[in-house]
Amino acid sequence: MAQNKPFIMDHPLIQHKLSILRDEKTGSKEFRALTSEIAALICYEATRDLTLEDVEIHTPMGPMTAKHLSGRKLAFVPILRAGMGMLDGVLTLVPAAKVGHIGLYRDHETAQPVEYYCKLPSDIAERDVIVLDPMLATGGSAIDAITQIKARGVKNIKFMCIIAAPEGMNALSKAHPDVQVYCGALDDHLNGDKYIVPGLGDAGDRIFGTK
Repeated sequence: MAQNKPFIMDHPLIQHKLSILRDEKTGSKEFRALTSEIAALICYEATRDLTLEDVEIHTPMGPMTAKHLSGRKLAFVPILRAGMGMLDGVLTLVPAAKVGHIGLYRDHETAQPVEYYCKLPSDIAERDVIVLDPMLATGGSAIDAITQIKARGVKNIKFMCIIAAPEGMNALSKAHPDVQVYCGALDDHLNGDKYIVPGLGDAGDRIFGTK
């Protein structure tokens, strides 16, 4: 199967907000707000291919044919816990979307994802799904989450992150070549502790203030 080429954002607003997000002096309150704002901007691009249908409405000036979303419905699935920081931003754009949750943490000895929670909408197989996680480091958590979602019958899955390492991007593309990735920035590499460099540190700790 041919691999989807990742969509790396180059929008000036995203790049500006990313520079503040990365700064070690940025506190949790501002970090949370920026994470949500960047997620909304990335989601704008990730939802570009949603299908539309014609509907008849009346404006104060008279009738017209307008556009409504049609076809398959959408669900967002943040990977706990850091993915929750992106949820409010995407829901501002698609408030009717359903939300599932997958809980994974990284074993600091093996750097592998460990699942502790999975709760998805009952009709998840009938929906297009966008998985949310701010950081794509080794790719392990994203790969595991997407595997679980596919096991429930979902056919159309996208993955949104704010910062990715080449190692994680390559691993995800190899494991799930059909999944389109939308990313705010592709950084240089992973360090020995499997953190993205230059990155922004631990996104979950910075979102929730748990250093």
